[in-house]
Amino acid sequence: MISMSLKVLLVDDHPLFAKGLKYLLETRDIDVVGIAIDAQEALKKARELKPEIILLDIIMPEYSGIDVLKLIKAEMPEIKVVMLTTSEDDEHLFEAIKLGASGYLLKNLNDTELVNMITGLHRGEVPLSPELAAKLFREFRRKSTEENKPMFNKIKEAKLTRLTDRQMEVLELVAKGMTYKETGKALGLTERTVKYHMGKIIELLHMKSRAQVIAYAARMGFNGDRN
Repeated sequence: MISMSLKVLLVDDHPLFAKGLKYLLETRDIDVVGIAIDAQEALKKARELKPEIILLDIIMPEYSGIDVLKLIKAEMPEIKVVMLTTSEDDEHLFEAIKLGASGYLLKNLNDTELVNMITGLHRGEVPLSPELAAKLFREFRRKSTEENKPMFNKIKEAKLTRLTDRQMEVLELVAKGMTYKETGKALGLTERTVKYHMGKIIELLHMKSRAQVIAYAARMGFNGDRN
């Protein structure tokens, strides 16, 4: 038996599953302080019962589990929320983790695995079903790749819809390391005009600074191809 003072609130709109899970956890000395079947009841009981952990079904009536997660973390960020799902292909996995979920578990876990995951959370571990852990890793890698992938394609796309030919010329030369003064001389523009164009480029490409635009473009070996 596991001996601990661990208060858990179950949020699931399937009473039979919730009652079965409650029985399972309580036989392992985990204190299930309540069961909620929808978002409103989940918030009400979370406020009243002050659980340490909420096991939250991803599929809920009216409000999704993601909506409930947002509400709980906004009001009671100290509560650890573990999402429960029936599918390893759940499209909400990455979003839930970003929103502050402490874990994400498949409902088909056996009783020992489930209890170990929950008690591990109590010890500071991250409860994540192996299948979902693999998916999450792939998703993080994909997101990271997208964020750091060559900016060239984004620049070309922006060129087609936003940047003028003159702005592309300015970007090409500045990205090659030319100063604004040198760029202006090469294009027959004043330094002030070059600065103006760079300001517009920052705005049109939705960047935060000239340095960011230049860094991205230079990293991609941007050559100003306007074909």
